Amino acid sequence: MAPTNFLQEIDAVLLTHTLRDHLDDAAIRQLPKNKPILCQPADEEMLRKSGFLNICPIDNTFHWEEITITRTGGQHGTGEIAPKMAPVSGYVLNTKDEPMLYIAGDTIYCKEIEDILTKHQPSLIVVNAGGARFNIGDPITMTEEDVVKVFRKAPYANIIAVHMEAINHCLLSRADLRNHLEQTDLSNQLFIPLDGETLEF
Repeated sequence: MAPTNFLQEIDAVLLTHTLRDHLDDAAIRQLPKNKPILCQPADEEMLRKSGFLNICPIDNTFHWEEITITRTGGQHGTGEIAPKMAPVSGYVLNTKDEPMLYIAGDTIYCKEIEDILTKHQPSLIVVNAGGARFNIGDPITMTEEDVVKVFRKAPYANIIAVHMEAINHCLLSRADLRNHLEQTDLSNQLFIPLDGETLEF
């Protein structure tokens, strides 16, 4: 979690969903309550109860500052697990003179992701690639095979892999993902930031 004084300087928060690995008690305490919280509609009530005052639920498309934000869906797991993982969202961010950014959120690779990549053709794609899973069932976030599928569907894009090595059920390490991609012709388009690292494109 960033230092509290840094958080006072943020412009807004873009929230994919409110499971505790994305919004925990420490974040609720430290985030400024008056800054815009851009979120999926399903999380509006919980955020209000948590004391946030400037909540902007995004049904489809939302214009904030000079950025057009389109909310997208995904599939947080398969079989019986997926419905229990609560609704999750991703976002496509588009603004003048900047590369289009797609934040996939907590999702596996699925038909919905294919359709988003085809429709929007983002230049930058952020995927949650820790291969998270429980003791039973299949992964609930992208595996190394899923990341390759994203590359194959969007060969023009740079991919940023996050949501790794921070939670005990994220089993795919940064090194394992890098090693897997080095067996393809795509590794030079993959970015795996370290904790606290900033990337500029």
